[in-house]
Amino acid sequence: MKQSLACLIALATFLDPGFAEDKPLFNGKDLSGWSGLEEFWSVQDGAITGHTTTEQMVTENTFLIWEGEASDFELTLKYKITDSEGKSEGFGNSGIQYRSKVVKPEYFVVSGYQADFETTKTYSGILYEEKGRGILAQRGQKVVIHEGESEVTDAKGKVKKVPNIEVTGSVGVSEEIQAGIHPAEWNDYKIVAKGGHLQHYINGQLTVDVTDETAVGAKSGLIALQLHKGPTGMTVQFKDMILKELK
Repeated sequence: MKQSLACLIALATFLDPGFAEDKPLFNGKDLSGWSGLEEFWSVQDGAITGHTTTEQMVTENTFLIWEGEASDFELTLKYKITDSEGKSEGFGNSGIQYRSKVVKPEYFVVSGYQADFETTKTYSGILYEEKGRGILAQRGQKVVIHEGESEVTDAKGKVKKVPNIEVTGSVGVSEEIQAGIHPAEWNDYKIVAKGGHLQHYINGQLTVDVTDETAVGAKSGLIALQLHKGPTGMTVQFKDMILKELK
């Protein structure tokens, strides 16, 4: 009887976000509650797994989308990413979308905030806006995004408009943050979003701290996992995904 009651409580917790503070987004067995291109997503070794090869490549960035929405929350998970050889020396790029929206349903394409990670050493931990404003915070930066746009001149002398981003401080040295990331192994990722305040952590280290003051900055939306188009194949895995809604 005790075991049956525990099972019922666990099931209710999974199905009803208001039942408990922590909500598992992945049951560790199958892709129930998620939608994506079936030929690229599966569950392997108890983890959500996205896999491409040079012979079977996505035609554009595609996503596995959780069938729910979140506004103010703390999301924790573990991730691992490897290149086509199962190492961290070649191509591998992915991320966790949040407060996002579907823009191409037939190929499971979304736009919105993204907590990035990769096999190489530049983008893990940054804040990127997929199909939007691009990079909003580099790793190690504390920034405020103001209304309006700024004009910059690129290397070819062309003037273009970019988000009005003010770097107000630092949360760490990029190279030191990277040194704390485990190549081709499991790492912890945490995303905290409350109002316009967004924070990313990898293995307990704050990687960016962003205040988005703009009207275009989404306050709620989808959570999704990215499988990035690339020149070669890659494998990305996710597990232990827990969503905690913030009040």
